[in-house]
Amino acid sequence: MSQFVERNIPDSSDSTRRAFLQDMGLGFGSVALASMLQRDAIADTVPDQLAQLAPRAKSVIWLFMIGGTSHMESFDPKPLLNKYAGKTLEETPYGHVLKSPYLENERVVAFDPNNGFIRTTCFPLQIGYRQRGESGLEISDWWPHVGSCADDLCLIRSMWTEDSNHGAQLQFHTGRHRIDGFFPTIGAWATYGLGTLNANLPEFIVLGNPLADCCGGREAHRANYLGPQYDGVPLKVDPENSMPYLAPEQGVYVEEQRRQFDLLKELNQLTATRNPDDDAITARIRAYELAFRMQTAIPDVVDLAAETQQTQDAYGLNQAETKTFGRQMLTARRLVESGVRFVQVYHGYNGGAGSWDAHKGLKNGHSRMCKQVDQPIGALLKDLKQRGLLDETLVVWASEFGRTPGSQHSDGRDHHPYGFTVWMAGGGIKGGIAHGATDEVGFHAVEDRHFVTDVHATLLHQLGLNPRDLAIPGRKRLERELGHPIHDIIA
Repeated sequence: MSQFVERNIPDSSDSTRRAFLQDMGLGFGSVALASMLQRDAIADTVPDQLAQLAPRAKSVIWLFMIGGTSHMESFDPKPLLNKYAGKTLEETPYGHVLKSPYLENERVVAFDPNNGFIRTTCFPLQIGYRQRGESGLEISDWWPHVGSCADDLCLIRSMWTEDSNHGAQLQFHTGRHRIDGFFPTIGAWATYGLGTLNANLPEFIVLGNPLADCCGGREAHRANYLGPQYDGVPLKVDPENSMPYLAPEQGVYVEEQRRQFDLLKELNQLTATRNPDDDAITARIRAYELAFRMQTAIPDVVDLAAETQQTQDAYGLNQAETKTFGRQMLTARRLVESGVRFVQVYHGYNGGAGSWDAHKGLKNGHSRMCKQVDQPIGALLKDLKQRGLLDETLVVWASEFGRTPGSQHSDGRDHHPYGFTVWMAGGGIKGGIAHGATDEVGFHAVEDRHFVTDVHATLLHQLGLNPRDLAIPGRKRLERELGHPIHDIIA
């Protein structure tokens, strides 16, 4: 069977059967159960339009830094900020960036270009940078491990977004401004358009604490109108308690639960015999079987004791600063290795806007945050490559926007939606290149500008999907929502 399948949202009219199944008390949380009950619903078809693109990637690892990482102190250094430190942008030869047509001709919500950063002074770089790898990509000294993988990176230095506040976190995942409502996320669209690679595991798994409610919350990994069967499934990196909502009730042995599943299967098969046209019954039988298999498969995947000490040390599991994120990165590799399609990893949750936010204390804050993730991400890229998995795994690193070239509170930078950096690696993407550019002081994306959904479209293209073919009857998608693949970065 082709991996390209059209997913149909099942009819949920038979509330009596659903209530019976959900009330059986087998230890499932209601949200997880709703997802599993529908995941395999209704027979899949294989439309020709979804099979037109040859896939270059099988899986995606999506890394999201919550709060807004400074592009200038990470992957787009701007040394002129050092030269003109203490001067306003209007006092430099680059004051023309303040008259850019982008400021007037594009919707940016909750953002006043005259508030703060125009009248503040240029803030010098808070860390050094150097050329990395044979490609010579300039990357800051806060990212030495990721920088050592420079020849596998594609830096997209020309991103922009509409939301200047932290609602941009949700917009980065859905393509829509929060004032528009909630919409399917990129992970949901990817799993909606593709079949599973491993019948024992979810197609879309989420690691790390998600966004705070202020900025989108769990809607950043949900499927909205596609249905809960395409939601991301939260996973704790803990073999003893990785999915508590899937655990049997206390005191229930595996053999006893197996008998419970068998009884449910018999009851559903009797109902299916009486209602041969009810595909939802077959789907529910398969969903419960999946849930039972997951209880064994998931703990095995997150059991990192199976990894060599050398591998664990490479991911930073032996250091306090890197242990938590290192475990998530190593688990992400094991998940895609086991056939999970989409692994979404959050970093920087603090109950609010996110720990990457840097209105003040940028040097101390970014130094600490980079220390937590740099080594684990570098280890992930090297590990995937060494195992031959990088060619078929697309790794995406992103944050909701960049930071201003001007200072805020004397030692920080404000939110900046007009130009920032995202990078990709693997999955058929060119390595060792920088695509697009911001101006000389990092204010505007001025060369090969890309709205955030161009990242989505590129990701789907590499998976073999065209976002314009992923349609839902009665749901009209905006052109901005669909994006365009960045063909110049595709190998």
